[in-house]
Amino acid sequence: MRYAIYFAGPTGDPLMDLGNQWLGRNVFSGAPLVQPTVSDVLPTRLAELTADPRRYGFHGTLKAPFALANDKTEADLVAACQVFAGSVAPFETTGLHVSKLGKFLALTPIGEDEELQSFAGLCVRTFEQFRAPLPANDLARRRQSGLSHRQDRHLVAWGYPYIFDEFRFHMTLTGKLQDSDEADALERAAKIHFCEVVGLRRTCSTVGLYVEPERGAPFQVHTIFDLTGTVPPEQLAVRSEEVQ
Repeated sequence: MRYAIYFAGPTGDPLMDLGNQWLGRNVFSGAPLVQPTVSDVLPTRLAELTADPRRYGFHGTLKAPFALANDKTEADLVAACQVFAGSVAPFETTGLHVSKLGKFLALTPIGEDEELQSFAGLCVRTFEQFRAPLPANDLARRRQSGLSHRQDRHLVAWGYPYIFDEFRFHMTLTGKLQDSDEADALERAAKIHFCEVVGLRRTCSTVGLYVEPERGAPFQVHTIFDLTGTVPPEQLAVRSEEVQ
């Protein structure tokens, strides 16, 4: 069993509804959903191209999937999430847009988003105490992607290479797209599909705890926590860096 701390909204959030439909699975219930029609891409092909993000569920990574440390329990993690959510104030984001991120299609921030960047770093540091060390096979698998020296240091120290200075927030919409025509068709379709939520500033007022019941199983929402604190993420992030 693994857990992850993700950027996610509650049930009924338009962004979550559209993301779930795009990927073809309701991350709250696990129920399959009919994906949108994409011109020049067959439904079976769309299902294939979205298989990997569909398993992880619609989300933005904050603290990447981790197994629990031996001295921690799920109840401990849930309690820590409650304390964390009760300390962080809701904050404004720059909003999202559909973009190509390497070979992938994703929703990414419009311009620099320092508060969201701080929030992600805060999540990494806060929940590190709950992470079991990565086994050797996971380290080897990650290193196959050709990590930089800094990314490799992050991987060893924190269990994930793309954090802090290497972090780029994204909500993944596809697997790797090798065909440029498919990539263009999916980008056009995604811009239409998400048109009601992209380009708008968004208040981040929740954080999600997701769970993978067993390795390789689909991730589902465990709990969505409301941010009810009074301190902005950037201030808390500075404090956490000073402590560590």
